[in-house]
Amino acid sequence: MGEIRNFRSGNQDEPPPHSGVPRRLAAIIVGDIASYSRLMQADEEGTHVRVKRIERDLIQPSIIEHHGSLVKTTGDGFIAIFDSPVEAVRCSIVIQQNLIGRNASLPKHSRLEYRIGVNLGDVIVEPDDIYGDGVNIATRIEGIAEPGQVYISGAIYEQIKHKVVCGYESLGDRKVKNITDPVRVYRVLPDADAVGKTRSRRENTLIFLLGITLLVIAAGALWYLLAQPQGRVGEQVATPAASPAPSPAPQAPPREAATQAPQVPQPSPSLASAPSSPAPAPSASATPVREPEMVAIRGGSFAMGSNDDPTERPVHQVTVKPFSIGKYPVTVREWNECAAAGACGFTATGKDDAPVSNVSWTDAQQYAAFLSQATKKPYRLPSEAEWEYAARGGTQTKYWWGDKLQPGMAGCKDCGDLAAEQPAKVGSFKPNPFGLHDMGGGIDQWVEDCWHKNYQGAPVDGSAWSSGDCSSHVLRSGSWKNDSRYVRPSNRDGYDTNVRYPTHGFRIALSP
Repeated sequence: MGEIRNFRSGNQDEPPPHSGVPRRLAAIIVGDIASYSRLMQADEEGTHVRVKRIERDLIQPSIIEHHGSLVKTTGDGFIAIFDSPVEAVRCSIVIQQNLIGRNASLPKHSRLEYRIGVNLGDVIVEPDDIYGDGVNIATRIEGIAEPGQVYISGAIYEQIKHKVVCGYESLGDRKVKNITDPVRVYRVLPDADAVGKTRSRRENTLIFLLGITLLVIAAGALWYLLAQPQGRVGEQVATPAASPAPSPAPQAPPREAATQAPQVPQPSPSLASAPSSPAPAPSASATPVREPEMVAIRGGSFAMGSNDDPTERPVHQVTVKPFSIGKYPVTVREWNECAAAGACGFTATGKDDAPVSNVSWTDAQQYAAFLSQATKKPYRLPSEAEWEYAARGGTQTKYWWGDKLQPGMAGCKDCGDLAAEQPAKVGSFKPNPFGLHDMGGGIDQWVEDCWHKNYQGAPVDGSAWSSGDCSSHVLRSGSWKNDSRYVRPSNRDGYDTNVRYPTHGFRIALSP
């Protein structure tokens, strides 16, 4: 380096180029709030509080969860870096999907929507900032992104195209400010099924209008033919209203029949062997439904909560009435029967005996409603008190098996089992004294209650706490991606009601 320095400069007092400047290849996320100035002008303090809450509750935890580092927040945005392009894009998708849920109940003009750009490039790393073309390109990509969207560079796309299950829409090469070469840009479509369905709104509108026009023309032609006197179809009639033709038997024309066909309910997988000859669509009562295996729990009293965390205080005595609860979390197979019946919002992926995941609280309610209607039984989510009572299995120790962590008892990050990319199948670990599996670790589990930051004012009769702000609901159990602190029966957390997250599932309860 000394020879190079002297060759480049005759000034010995000039600092050597690149001396002590750490550089690295990184995936860079740049996020920015759309219409931030307008929102601040309308409600400065309220907008500031909301932005800080999103940074604290969503952006920072998501970055950490995906093994990234938050470089800085910028008032109306943030910058983060990742070693893995895959984790960077996954983190971006999680942030945007969470924001959709947070914004669902708000009027459009007051929503906080982020534009996100992701790039892979060489950066100069300093303690409180990063520099370089890699950052500049990510910033420019974010600047052309639409609110609520994730745009990525071609460099990121080449690294993740076969590794992240989502769709991509190529936006072509874009010339961006202060960057010499054009940058290839892609829009990320979180739904993998969206591949090939990315026509512009204008194109879809034109296709729709064309279809309507053809239907109107066909309907007019059909009316004209039916309005002619019998046997004189080719002859013009001056006043067709004076001598209308008798109404034909109810029979949809071919084009209408094709339009209505998608409305016919599709049979569930359990009816795949049914005859293919035309038959009336089966009713919900005729379709066999796989009911989760339930365990009856006798009522009783217990001390709910702990002093291990402020959210679990105060410890209070609760009396629970008899009820039944699922022996296991709801599985992929059970969920997909609901999806096949059109009662649940998506088809789950994974092995049939794995717990269903990526489920919002609202999704879980859909499944409970489907099961109740199909079986005529009052299925529901358990209350938080019922869940903890069942999880403790009659014990009051830190874990249901004792006060110390033991391998092979639960599925979590440091529970002794091998790290995995997904939860183990239900029932892989020992049951608790009530015969219930996976009441700690495996999959986070929604309960009925709205989220409250502690137990001050909580019900003592075992019922669900449904008052207050229900934009978030309670999660129990912890997941395979959490550490052993989350496996404790008293552990509790809250999450946005309408947002899906990869570690969230549920189990079902039943009133007597």
